[in-house]
Amino acid sequence: MAAKESSLLKLVLSLTLVSLFAAAALASVYVITKEPIEQAALKKKSDAIQAIIQSYNPESGHIQSEVVNIEGEEEPITVHIAYQDETVLGIAVETFTNKAFGGRFDIMVGFDVEKDIVTGTEVLKHAETPGLGDKIDKKKDNFSTQFNGKNLAELNLKVKKEGGDVDAITAATISSSAFCDALDRGHKAYLLVKEKLNLNSDQTGSESNKNEEVTL
Repeated sequence: MAAKESSLLKLVLSLTLVSLFAAAALASVYVITKEPIEQAALKKKSDAIQAIIQSYNPESGHIQSEVVNIEGEEEPITVHIAYQDETVLGIAVETFTNKAFGGRFDIMVGFDVEKDIVTGTEVLKHAETPGLGDKIDKKKDNFSTQFNGKNLAELNLKVKKEGGDVDAITAATISSSAFCDALDRGHKAYLLVKEKLNLNSDQTGSESNKNEEVTL
């Protein structure tokens, strides 16, 4: 009996040591990869802002980022305001949807503050079906370009199958509708920030204690 108990104890100790070593290894991998992953995500956002606000020059301008809360929404939205000196060049909104076929995707949408029109969209992250829902990305299809130059307040942001104005991706209605949902959420955030900055009367963004200047 004593021999069996001793063997069992050794087995438990061995398994414990193996588990500890495995946990330590995973922790090391996390520490090593965490910063590169964060840097890659930051660069992707920076590239997205420059793509949709083409007048913004990171060498001479700056970005001010703000987190806003939309009524009825649990998750806040991050908004990036592009400046050249005191002039607002445009606003880029990090928006999302949880209604996609693949669960959730995140996009960046840019707005012209003078005309209130969309200046472009960039997909930041998605898990949509290759060859179908992934056509939300302009690199795959021209679906997203139909919103460029449009004032979303004047657009029925639903696919035509649901009585709206949006041409859906063939065989990917769910992904198309989800994209509209993300745009609608982003547009609401844009309007909140524009009103706060009083951009209807001038192009000077008064700084707020909720604003955080970041380098992107």
